Amino acid sequence: MAHTNEDLGDSEKGADGTTPQETDVVTVANKEAPSSHEGHGSETSSGAAAQIVDLPARDPAGEPPSETPIESTGASSRQYSVFTVTQKKMIVLTASLASLFSPMATAIYYPSLTIMAKDLHVSDAKINLTVTIFLIIQGIAPAFFADMADRAGRRPIYAICYLIFNIANIGLALQTNYTALLILRMVQSAGSSSTVALANGVVGDIITSAERGTYIAFASLAGIFGPMIAPVLGGVIAQYAGWHFLFWFQLIFSSAVVKRGLVVDKAKQEEIRERYRIGFPNPLATLRVVTDLATAIILICTGVGIGCFYAISTGAATAFSTHYNFNPLQISLMFIPIGAGSILSAFTSGALIDWNYRRHAKRLGITIVKNQRQDLRNFPIETARLQVGFPMLFLAGAAVASYGWTVRAGAPLAAPIVVLFVAGFALTYTFQVLNVLLVDMWPGKAAVATSANNLVRCEIGAVFTAVIGPLTGRVREGWAYTILAAGLVGVAPVLVVVMRRGIRWRGERREREEKKDGAREEKREREAEDRRTQEEGR
Repeated sequence: MAHTNEDLGDSEKGADGTTPQETDVVTVANKEAPSSHEGHGSETSSGAAAQIVDLPARDPAGEPPSETPIESTGASSRQYSVFTVTQKKMIVLTASLASLFSPMATAIYYPSLTIMAKDLHVSDAKINLTVTIFLIIQGIAPAFFADMADRAGRRPIYAICYLIFNIANIGLALQTNYTALLILRMVQSAGSSSTVALANGVVGDIITSAERGTYIAFASLAGIFGPMIAPVLGGVIAQYAGWHFLFWFQLIFSSAVVKRGLVVDKAKQEEIRERYRIGFPNPLATLRVVTDLATAIILICTGVGIGCFYAISTGAATAFSTHYNFNPLQISLMFIPIGAGSILSAFTSGALIDWNYRRHAKRLGITIVKNQRQDLRNFPIETARLQVGFPMLFLAGAAVASYGWTVRAGAPLAAPIVVLFVAGFALTYTFQVLNVLLVDMWPGKAAVATSANNLVRCEIGAVFTAVIGPLTGRVREGWAYTILAAGLVGVAPVLVVVMRRGIRWRGERREREEKKDGAREEKREREAEDRRTQEEGR
């Protein structure tokens, strides 16, 4: 774990291709950073030594040191990362552990929603609103913090996020009224949500596209374990210690992880303090990702899937207490099947995603060199990724609809358990495929791309969370979840469009970026010429 802490604190380039003018401090190789643009071969290069070293400062235009474009579709001769397989896994697992608190904070009080409503003397709809608001902020906050992380490094943003998160936990543990609960949940969400984007940013920093499917599985472990174990812990804690202690638990647990993950040895503290510069966050970097057509389609598809996941989680307390007369502890145990399916999916999907990548590379006559980046400009990355995701998309739709009908009918408990397992497996499988593709499409901008993913999927998830209660009350669980499943399956045709036109759309985006780069360079040259003219005039 010696290398893990350094790597978590660093990043190579800005989300928009620019960084402050001072020298960056990053945990990468003793060589120049590659271009962040797809037209230059499009992979972020990681370092030759797991220590904090200096990179060359950016030029006045804010561009990284230049790199000769790769003309052929294949591997670069430059090493992508010098970390061993074990070191990579430990780095990614540590980043994954650091991202645990966002899904944990989201799900830990699902089993306690009805009890909280009674204690605070509010309706179930108002308590569900705290979940909706949490998801809304969960989507917005990473737009600020992910850009800062790409500019200033991972570690400072981790520290800021955990400070906000723990302040909110203290307030939530002490509050006794609904208004305070609502406001502090917003603050808690702002502090915890960006850690997921940071974890995927770490994967983009050190893992090539040929291996990314497997390592994304490691990075997503916390996001999978969180929704599974958090409701169980929440049910036990609420049953025996009261729901206020949910937030004391999060404070204690997160503090323990922060102590391990963010401590820097004294010899390097002064160097980091002098080198890092945290500029004002630029949420427009995230919006630029969202407005890309192919990316927007993927984000919407991911959002609909996560919306179904949140709808099941949010509606579980009411559904199982109504139809099965469960208490909070029993309700919490029903989250285990969906979590178990998600865990199984994380590992099987990663292997299959990487296998399909290799299959397409072999078909095109491309030799994959281990630990070296690939030129993806003419590689059908959209097809290679989405081919393995389509079957699971339809399976997920069937499982979501089946869940609604089994619960509505009060079927034997084995039925919803099996359906929840299948739903967790298929939904997570789909998320994995789309997440890997998103990182591939935005090389060097993994954190910002993931924050764009959070923005869209959390807002869509918030809508699903808000409507599932009223929709269930109007048409009951069977039809309510069938409607959600129809929306999930309905996004499949637009993904086919991405498969067919993805390469062309990426090329068009690359041309637009090159034009902007050219205009920026011309402006810089004009400004330099004007300065020389003024100096000569004096």
